[in-house]
Amino acid sequence: MPHKIHTALLGYGLAGSAFHGPALAALKDFSLDVIVTSDPVRQAKAHADHPTARVLSRTEWETPGSHGGIDLVVVGTPPASHAPLARRALAADCAVVVDKPFARSSAEGEALIAFAAARGLLLTTYQNRRWDGEFLTVQKLLATGALGTVRRFESRFERWRPHISKQWKAQATAAEGGGVLFDLGTHAIDQALSLFGPVDGVYGELAAHRPQERADDDVFVALQHSNGVLSHLWINLTAAQKGPRLRVLGSAAGYVKQTADVQEAQIQAGILPTDPAYGVDRPERWGTLGIDGELTAVPTERGWFPRFYELLAAAMLDGGPVPVDPRDSVAGLRIIETLRGSGIRS
Repeated sequence: MPHKIHTALLGYGLAGSAFHGPALAALKDFSLDVIVTSDPVRQAKAHADHPTARVLSRTEWETPGSHGGIDLVVVGTPPASHAPLARRALAADCAVVVDKPFARSSAEGEALIAFAAARGLLLTTYQNRRWDGEFLTVQKLLATGALGTVRRFESRFERWRPHISKQWKAQATAAEGGGVLFDLGTHAIDQALSLFGPVDGVYGELAAHRPQERADDDVFVALQHSNGVLSHLWINLTAAQKGPRLRVLGSAAGYVKQTADVQEAQIQAGILPTDPAYGVDRPERWGTLGIDGELTAVPTERGWFPRFYELLAAAMLDGGPVPVDPRDSVAGLRIIETLRGSGIRS
């Protein structure tokens, strides 16, 4: 592996422009050589954001030899294309990062993992919300025992998006990777599994309120973890008022964080990982620890999405573990399949 990891980024919507592109550009171990998008507006933005990268259309990328000189392919396209594009990149002997959802089904995900293993190639999933500031703060509180024995974990990814702005999202069914459960729900489930481990029981409620929605835009998930913790997860794009981003209740104390990680909003405002303010939560946004009447503000750990790519560089250059085991993502997909098969629908 060369010192620089030559990288192609497929897709330049929100995932490519706000998450993958800035992190790849900020880290010395990566060279962002190719950006693939067929949309003229996104092509112009890609040129402006990364003037040294070649910007190709999907047709140009699919011509023979286009993968030459590329070590890593990052798949940040709509979900239905994730597994096919990842398989094509693996067939060209490239390591692959697949944005969430990893695949449209656990079977498709397992087949992709087997294909990568057979070729001896690195494959990982971009579960960047493991490096949200509030998630890192909860990890720290668990490690120090500040909460006592955790009994309940509550997590919300809530938005007010009464209209669907992206055409592919308006058209995509659940079978095609559409819906908020496959989108933000993938993050919520992954965070719960990362904190509290495997589950013995799954319950869910799924609804579609927006006229264009063909899958789901309002979801509640309950997970009974094997260690006894109960996770309640809300993922809602039609929430006129938001609940707390996180609430964790333990035998000794609780932790409540009202607001979400700042990184996505910062990047969209032009604050990039090279800025000292990137990922830093202001004191007025900190969560509180304790019991009612005896609460203490807890500084939020600095959010750092680039950590995913720092760990990926260590895996590719030094043989370290992948930042996210794709089998973790398959475990999340199995939960989603259970919800879709048995969840209450309205």
